[in-house]
Amino acid sequence: MDTKIVIVGGGGHVGLPLGLVLADSEFEVTAVDIEPSAVNLINSGKMPFFEDGAEELLRQVLGKTFKATTDYQIIQEADVVIVVIGTPVDEHLNPDPNAVVSVIEKCVPYLNSGQIIILRSTVFPGVTKKVEEIMKTHGLTPDLSFCPERILEGQALKELRLLPQIVGADSEKSANRASVLFERLGVETKIVSPEEAELAKLFTNVWRYIKFAAANQFWLMSNEAGLDFTRIRDAIAFDYPRASDLPNAGFTAGPCLFKDTMQLAAFSNNNFALGHAAMLINEGLPLYVISKLQERFDLRELNVGILGMAFKGESDDIRSSLAYKLKKNLQFKAKNVFLHDPYVTVEKSLISLDEIVLKSDILIVGAPHNIYKDLTTTKPIIDVWNLLGKGNLI
Repeated sequence: MDTKIVIVGGGGHVGLPLGLVLADSEFEVTAVDIEPSAVNLINSGKMPFFEDGAEELLRQVLGKTFKATTDYQIIQEADVVIVVIGTPVDEHLNPDPNAVVSVIEKCVPYLNSGQIIILRSTVFPGVTKKVEEIMKTHGLTPDLSFCPERILEGQALKELRLLPQIVGADSEKSANRASVLFERLGVETKIVSPEEAELAKLFTNVWRYIKFAAANQFWLMSNEAGLDFTRIRDAIAFDYPRASDLPNAGFTAGPCLFKDTMQLAAFSNNNFALGHAAMLINEGLPLYVISKLQERFDLRELNVGILGMAFKGESDDIRSSLAYKLKKNLQFKAKNVFLHDPYVTVEKSLISLDEIVLKSDILIVGAPHNIYKDLTTTKPIIDVWNLLGKGNLI
């Protein structure tokens, strides 16, 4: 029998695609999740969220090299235990460094010193060392590694077989065991210390958040001057490699970038002016859009439609989506607010695309789904993303 892998948090956006790819590589994989509804859905051959190509792969490996369960006892049969759970910040924007630690404590009765534990959640720096200390207090000495996920949601199956994997480990044995696992997927590994790997993950996400904030700030400045940032950006990047990574404007959100910026700020004792500035810019974008609309229209007499409620295009994930911040504030300002999204299933107040276009006086692109690119209407469309290719000047 091949290597047995248990993924704790294996029904989520990060854990499930990893489990499917590992199962497709002929590892014997069990996804453990606390949500019975998600487990039941997975075991019926259906994905609990959208991930390109995942449902087809799930049906190929289900019952052969892959299964899901809510029973933590399955951990005692594992050679490899991968922990990948969400690590949100609280209502005061403070990270909870004990989130992963608490899950590890729940796993302890089923762990043994012959296993390797791979932490894959984005963690507060020092958590890997804390987990090692917990193991020792229970008389356990499993190999331990921090191997952060690096995939783009929606492209996980492809990127898990494409992107190099950072492996954070203090011992050569732990590093080698973790590396063998990921190299089986056909990717190279880069070995560093656990603390370096923890910061590498945070730095990666925060760098993206800051880049988006810079683009959004440039858009705000351009818009205030009555100029179209898209035209300016196109001029900057035209055959000029040093500016090729300047993104366009847009609602920068999701379950990682904002949260990890706050984690890094907490790690640096809140001495992170750049990160806080990025947060203020990105989180303030919906309010700015509404303020510009109020300058042009009497919103109290108008119906506003939001096109796309996911946090990004071609996704059904609404976690931390700024479209909901837009909705909440518009409900206070406008006559009515209507919602549409072709992918989201958890939002009960969605209406059809034809209906939202008919009922709305103004439309705002909340998430840049491709379905909206061909939208034709004479009604004003606020398109910060420039999805429709007509510029993003408000």
